[in-house]
Amino acid sequence: MARALSTDLRQRVVDLICSGVSRRQAAAHFGVSAASAVRWMSMAATSGDVAPKKQGGDRRSGGIEAEAGFILAEVDRKSDITLVALQAKLAIRGKHFGIGTLWRFFDRRHITLKKRRHMQQSKSDPM
Repeated sequence: MARALSTDLRQRVVDLICSGVSRRQAAAHFGVSAASAVRWMSMAATSGDVAPKKQGGDRRSGGIEAEAGFILAEVDRKSDITLVALQAKLAIRGKHFGIGTLWRFFDRRHITLKKRRHMQQSKSDPM
């Protein structure tokens, strides 16, 4: 993802627009897009601030994190529960999450659900 342009540049564009220059002329003067100049001017008019907003981050895991207690209790109850079975139990509660979402939930907690233990290396077929 591209980095946001500096607050200083944004403020200079807005100041030039406020002095009477059009948004397109101010954008061309500073070498930014006209859409950016329009957006920054709108931000300055509504909030009074042209600082860039925070980029990235996880905005979707809040739903499954709200069910953390239930999910972890189900795993404690049956340690070899599959993700599909867990998905079905959540669906009964009216919560619908994909398998990948469940996998990432466990990955964040460093929980791996292995069906069998790590096996000893084969002596007849050395690697």
